Amino acid sequence: MSEHAVLNANYIRSKLQKAYALPYTSPSMHEVVFSAKKQKQFTVRALDIAKRLIDLGFHPPTIYFPLIVSEALMIEPTETESRETLDGFIEAMLQIAREAETAPDLLHSAPQTQPVKRLDEVRAVKAPVLVCPCDEPKVK
Repeated sequence: MSEHAVLNANYIRSKLQKAYALPYTSPSMHEVVFSAKKQKQFTVRALDIAKRLIDLGFHPPTIYFPLIVSEALMIEPTETESRETLDGFIEAMLQIAREAETAPDLLHSAPQTQPVKRLDEVRAVKAPVLVCPCDEPKVK
């Protein structure tokens, strides 16, 4: 099973290495790490890419890890992903790379198709809500 995970990671790597910066030259193991450095020149960050993936129906990859890779996108396909699912994910990532160049505001405002929109990060830091709504007393 591990061989399939390694194969899947390297398949994604080979299909996306021209669209996204690849900080490591050695073959991938069970994960592939890209950087959004190419997209950053269009003001698009790894967070924007991750949020846009949600709009396109994919769970976003781990971002900003490993910490030594600027604008990291760590993609970990499992051994159970089908070729069709991998190809769909790859096409979504290529679409996002094109959108970064032609419509960066689309990525800045993602996700747009979900009931919960992007957090205002500055407001969240300055005025955090530290109480879970589920902990509030129920009104009868």
